[in-house]
Amino acid sequence: MIKVFRSLLLISVILFFNCKKKEVTNYVNPNILFILVDDLGYHDLGITGSTFYETPYIDQLANQSMMFTNGYAASRVCSPSRASILTGKFTARHGITDWIGAKTGEGWRTRNRHDKLLPADYVRALPKKDVTIAEALKENGYKTFFAGKWHLGGVGSYPEDHGFDINIGGIEAGSPRGGFFSPWNNPKLPNKEKGENLTKRLAEETVDFISKHKDSTFFAFLSFYAVHAPIQTTEGKWRKYRNKADSMGIAEKGYVMERVLPIRQVQDNPIYGGLVETMDDAVGIVLKALEANGVADNTIVVFTSDNGGVASGDHYATSNLPLRGGKGYQWEGGIKAPFFIKVPRLNNAGSKTDYPVIATDFYPTLLDLSDLHLKEEQHLDGISLTPLLEGKDININRPLYWHYPHYGNQGGEPTSVIQQNGWKLIHYWEDGHEELYKLPSTEHDTLNVITQHSEIATNLSGNLMLWLKEVNAKFPTKDTEYDKAKAERRKLNTINRKWYSLEKNRMDMLSKDFQPNENWWKTKVTIN
Repeated sequence: MIKVFRSLLLISVILFFNCKKKEVTNYVNPNILFILVDDLGYHDLGITGSTFYETPYIDQLANQSMMFTNGYAASRVCSPSRASILTGKFTARHGITDWIGAKTGEGWRTRNRHDKLLPADYVRALPKKDVTIAEALKENGYKTFFAGKWHLGGVGSYPEDHGFDINIGGIEAGSPRGGFFSPWNNPKLPNKEKGENLTKRLAEETVDFISKHKDSTFFAFLSFYAVHAPIQTTEGKWRKYRNKADSMGIAEKGYVMERVLPIRQVQDNPIYGGLVETMDDAVGIVLKALEANGVADNTIVVFTSDNGGVASGDHYATSNLPLRGGKGYQWEGGIKAPFFIKVPRLNNAGSKTDYPVIATDFYPTLLDLSDLHLKEEQHLDGISLTPLLEGKDININRPLYWHYPHYGNQGGEPTSVIQQNGWKLIHYWEDGHEELYKLPSTEHDTLNVITQHSEIATNLSGNLMLWLKEVNAKFPTKDTEYDKAKAERRKLNTINRKWYSLEKNRMDMLSKDFQPNENWWKTKVTIN
């Protein structure tokens, strides 16, 4: 009975805020530009506190938008987060709980990580039963366009199979095959010129779409492969950021040891700096095109990231401090993301809200702002943020959930998380222990207050477990072949070898004579 009451209450709350279609006279449906950056950390922008990376176009966009300072991605890794944006559902509900391609079950042993658990299985493609935001808009006359990273299934589950009329570059790959400079290997994006930059090419394809459809109503989803690994840039941009790091003072050490892997503590990676700036340049190209085509005043612009910045694992590219962790981690650095929404007609440029929001809210919000009927049966885990955008309050303290029954490549552990009323509880599946944090005062996730607030922790934990049961969440299982001695040897090797190697590589790329390869990732083109 309690379970039924909880479900009815939650549905009632969501229905209340996802109110019926507004009665507006002579309303013109807005265009929508949705910009999704891959692996961009919350503090990787000038507007959010970085003094190293330069992002003038995104900073300008943020100042023209409402900034949600407690905006969250729906997952700590890419595929689940992207599925949640498109479906309006939390990851445990739609079933894509890890990046598509990650090993599960006994297959995890081939990674030779010697972990205690075998990761849970997960859905390997965006479910066809779900009506995506693209399909919902297309039903209402929008011309729909996708460019860039997809990573939500292969042939039969590409963007064009989920509501997008046009697909430029969206395939099953989670990173750019062939790198960020042409020639690349993408059947949905033919090569044109040697050395062409992928990020700018995707922006130019988006501009072409906007120019051709400026007299109709469009939904353009620009999903950069940047700033995901491999991190690459031109020699010129590397040198700019290498010199900037030098002028700011190069720290003697760049890493500390987290629980599993070393983690970057400083933003001074000159290659990543160039990659971020190029992405910002590409954003500028598209924003200028809105103005040039006369559609800026009737185009909603959304800007966000799919998870936190990569501070451990992959290319150890950035630091998310003062937030703890990064992509793949269960803490704030893994899930907090830039979250900006520009609605020109609302005249709320430069406004901010600290109300906790999450990527599942984009779906109902965009429908609401477009004066379209909401699909409450689809975007079950999102609410319309229109009241906030209109300067009003949303007076509910709904729970937010994250479920990741896997091990992250970056050092994260199998956990489930509930956040509500300013409290965040993390449940660890290896041994069942829990951590409790009070936000924002302990948002760095270094002050676990569970012993001081055991009653709050018990209530949150109970609600989390009930919700996981309601959505039929999948869980990791114990590995009967777990060898503690092998696990300890692996960790010692990480401390003694990996950490040293990272520090050396960091200083190498900050040296004046650094050269990654002969042609700087194909940016120096030889004319034959």
